[in-house]
Amino acid sequence: MADKHRIQFEPVGIEMEVGEEEKILDAAFRQGIHLMHGCREGQCSACKSYLLEGDIQMERYSTFACNDAEVAEGYVLLCKAHAFSDCTIELLNYDEEELLGGIPIQTVDAEVLAIEPVTRDIVSLRLKTATPFEFRPGQYVDITIPGTDDHRSFSMATTQSTPDEIEFLIKKYPGGRFSALLDGELAVGDQLSLTGPYGSSTLKDGHVLPVVCVAGGAGMAPILSILRHLKETGSTRPVRFYYGARTAADLFYLDAIAELGADLTGFEFIACLSESAQDSDGLQVEEGNVTEIVERREAELHRSEVYLCGPPPMVDAALTLLEASNVPKDQVFYDKFTSPATDGA
Repeated sequence: MADKHRIQFEPVGIEMEVGEEEKILDAAFRQGIHLMHGCREGQCSACKSYLLEGDIQMERYSTFACNDAEVAEGYVLLCKAHAFSDCTIELLNYDEEELLGGIPIQTVDAEVLAIEPVTRDIVSLRLKTATPFEFRPGQYVDITIPGTDDHRSFSMATTQSTPDEIEFLIKKYPGGRFSALLDGELAVGDQLSLTGPYGSSTLKDGHVLPVVCVAGGAGMAPILSILRHLKETGSTRPVRFYYGARTAADLFYLDAIAELGADLTGFEFIACLSESAQDSDGLQVEEGNVTEIVERREAELHRSEVYLCGPPPMVDAALTLLEASNVPKDQVFYDKFTSPATDGA
């Protein structure tokens, strides 16, 4: 049996145990400690922390997330880090409300209720879980590919109003392992396994700032979950939703969005079409990349909470815009899936 060590997290004063065979982030989840995280694959830097004392070694990771100079200085990615002694680690990013109050990670079985295309390359997958599955708006789960130990990560589009029925919006990739299941291999009645919830891009109850949502492609899912929660809780926060697509044919769930918006304060939905704004049938459409349109329309982004989900280039462009607009980091929420294990392929 592998040795176990103690991890002390500063400045929060939380201590936990970790085995040498498990990654520090996974050990934290196991013990109900919800550290900041994103891709969980060493790609996004959301879990980057600083080693104050101890012996840590990391599995393979992206130098984009933590470069060689940072590693030499003592920075580590907790999703790739193994402890080989007692350690003291300084958390660079953390949410005090989430640290010990997050939802425990759980694994549940689920039955396929429906598989329906919503655009030429996005599919709605509806599952019924064997037991109610608890999560927060904006979070995601790992779905295990049947017959393998591999998984793909997808955000929930629904809320706790249907705790045993969950919808996912999944983009199909040519040759993708999960995509292949959606082209006839997976059928109504089949069983899947879900593990989660994961993700820090959750709606913060009790906050009062206006909400600006920016999404593209299957990134619609967590935003829908957030909008549905805002409606269900009677929120009075003003909400604007920018959705990026190529053409009007790539837009979907417009009626559902309009229905949600009718019960939200100051709601606006702006479809941002990068290739053509024709044939939009009276919908509020602007032509251009979604981040360009957000920049043009949002003069006071720094007075908003911003929720992002979409392709990595869109998220990167949005983060650049938000930094230039002086939006405080604690008002920006996103989970950027960048690795093959989390891109839905």
